[in-house]
Amino acid sequence: MFEGRDELEIIQEDIKRALGKPGSKWAMLIDLRRCTACKACTAGCVAEQKSPPGIIYRPVYEEESGKFPAVKRLFTPRPCQQCDDPPCVEACPNKGEGKATWKSSKGVSSGIVMINYEKCIGCGRCVIACPYKARALDAGYLHTEGTPAIQEYDKAPTWEYSKKWPREKHHIPINNARKCHFCYHRLKNGMVPMCVSTCISRANYFGDPEDKGSLIYKVMKDNKIKVLSEVKGAGETKLKNDELKGKTPGVISAAIAYPGTTPVFSDKSKTKPRVYYILP
Repeated sequence: MFEGRDELEIIQEDIKRALGKPGSKWAMLIDLRRCTACKACTAGCVAEQKSPPGIIYRPVYEEESGKFPAVKRLFTPRPCQQCDDPPCVEACPNKGEGKATWKSSKGVSSGIVMINYEKCIGCGRCVIACPYKARALDAGYLHTEGTPAIQEYDKAPTWEYSKKWPREKHHIPINNARKCHFCYHRLKNGMVPMCVSTCISRANYFGDPEDKGSLIYKVMKDNKIKVLSEVKGAGETKLKNDELKGKTPGVISAAIAYPGTTPVFSDKSKTKPRVYYILP
């Protein structure tokens, strides 16, 4: 609760106000003091985006430190960081607004790093360029593949970027790069991103942090803020662009240890993330 009101109700109002104001840019704040690792945000995201096996937009990392009985645990959700200086965009051979990927600075998508599935060539360069392991290539897998029958859930289309994408063999976004987009299709309709709405602990704040009337602005002002500088993974290797040719999406994901295991926090990052954190 914030001043006697449910945070979700306030965030909904903030989103609608931001949509009516030119120059608004989306950002997210995650209060790790509240996260319980219930992973409702992960499950909600998978359901909303119809994410196939091998694609996780919002993992929750679990870390343990100290010795019994003084043991501490830290839970860190990690969406795409929506960087203002995104290395994934710089790495793309077909970057630019309306092309494969770009950093949006206007309209409903302002503040979001966007992907155009129809222009993505699936080269994987953006995947290995992201220091947060927030991108992966869609290998075309189904959850019920290898069972007596493919279930309707697997056949259902996704509406990412407000377009209908059927889940069919050789149909995009299969073989494309995929990642979190702050539920752009929901924002267009004035709705709260799914991960924010499903959080039982109200650990997420969302809106325009430059709007002094918004909840995200007020909470950031009253707390020490950190950002991610990178996410590490067990056994990861640093692939080069010329090593990507001929490698399957699964091999590339395994090589970079997608979606990672260990977040590294700092006061600032050269990528200028738009996802902020409050640490315990």
